Amino acid sequence: MVHGRLCNRDGWILTAMVVTEFSNVGVNTLVKAATSKGLSPFVVLVYSYTFGSLLLLPLTFFSFRSRSLPPLTFSILCNMGILGLIASAFQILGYNGIKYSSPTLSSAMSNVNPAFTFILAVVFR
Repeated sequence: MVHGRLCNRDGWILTAMVVTEFSNVGVNTLVKAATSKGLSPFVVLVYSYTFGSLLLLPLTFFSFRSRSLPPLTFSILCNMGILGLIASAFQILGYNGIKYSSPTLSSAMSNVNPAFTFILAVVFR
């Protein structure tokens, strides 16, 4: 009985990973098609962030926490701002890379991220 529940959970995790990879390839292909037609990568970034916000914002109203949240300090706000700037810069660089190459290369490069993370974890442990 426990084994059946574990397999069911693993099946959902596998399905989520496959859906994530398919959506990553789909987004890369759409970005390549949009930038080859003349759309700026900055506009693609704004559309991407708008769509993500509209998709995730309603979920915050349905998730409840039983404990109170920690205070929002200036240091936390600065870290959130820096993280947003770095993420936006890397996404712009990725979209410009897709503009000059193929979406297949971009998808392959995203699969190298776990290897780089492992190497950095070993170096900085």
